[in-house]
Amino acid sequence: MEEGWKKDAAWIIAVLLIVLGIQYGLKLALHTDTPLVIVVSGSMEPVFYRGDVVLLKGIDQSDIKDIKVGDVIVYKRPGYEYPIIHRVREISVVDMGGKKEECFLTWGDNNWAPDPPYPTPYGEVPCVPAYAVEDKALLVFPKIGLIPLEIRQAFGLG
Repeated sequence: MEEGWKKDAAWIIAVLLIVLGIQYGLKLALHTDTPLVIVVSGSMEPVFYRGDVVLLKGIDQSDIKDIKVGDVIVYKRPGYEYPIIHRVREISVVDMGGKKEECFLTWGDNNWAPDPPYPTPYGEVPCVPAYAVEDKALLVFPKIGLIPLEIRQAFGLG
């Protein structure tokens, strides 16, 4: 009887180590602190549903030219708790204090209008400036994040 719980504990520890190893490996390979994120809203339906897990690739300023119209990007917006994951609909160039910066007009596939103007130190711009873009979506794993999402919400964690 005592041997059974030891095997179970060893199995749980092994699974946890494998999951942590995969997470760490993805961070290194994809150059992002958050390679896997759970979708928390329905703004990107029917592409991403609440509870889907999305695999992300980090984007830095040297990669910004890799973003094309139709790509799904992740960006942080001041005043929002969670990063926003929406589709690029148009790419333009805006003046940011005398410097030209690429800017991405985005909105969710399930939204009827573009995302609101983005606040910058130079005033609002009608698109997401390149410096705010953190990741690009690569792949979706349907519904595998529903259980953790429900647990977080049950405990008031998000």
